[in-house]
Amino acid sequence: MHQIILIVHNVRSCLNVGSLLRTADGLGVEKVYLTGYTPYPIAPSDPRLPHLAKQIASRINKSALGAEDMVKWLHEDNIEAVLEKLRQDGYQIVALEQGPKAVKLSTFHASEKIALIVGREVEGIEPEILDKCDHVVEIPMRGHKESFNVSVAAAMALYELTYH
Repeated sequence: MHQIILIVHNVRSCLNVGSLLRTADGLGVEKVYLTGYTPYPIAPSDPRLPHLAKQIASRINKSALGAEDMVKWLHEDNIEAVLEKLRQDGYQIVALEQGPKAVKLSTFHASEKIALIVGREVEGIEPEILDKCDHVVEIPMRGHKESFNVSVAAAMALYELTYH
């Protein structure tokens, strides 16, 4: 079975963050990094104003339903430092994103240790972050919309990486 880390980068929605934490718990993700401006639950030694941290945590909890207390997560502003650390620890860095370099998720052969990056809800993962990835995978679309919601796409990808 794969060791999977999820990196949630520059995702604005607290509801998406909560859903991603709940999915990570359900699929046995080892750790979740919440990077960039991604909102995060209350942390030890939280640098945010207490009322803001509490308000954000409350919004995340609406969809996480307690998973934020069950999944190991860390907030890191600097995604590049996270990627470097994970690469040194032997993780294959994989972005979930559409684009010319992307391969179908169903044909991707993952290594034992995977760090999956999901990004911004509308614009996707920044090109400079994609350049730092070992692979880019995508979920083919059959309907009229161009993409899935970030939490839905992450759930599909995490399931595929976990069980196939």
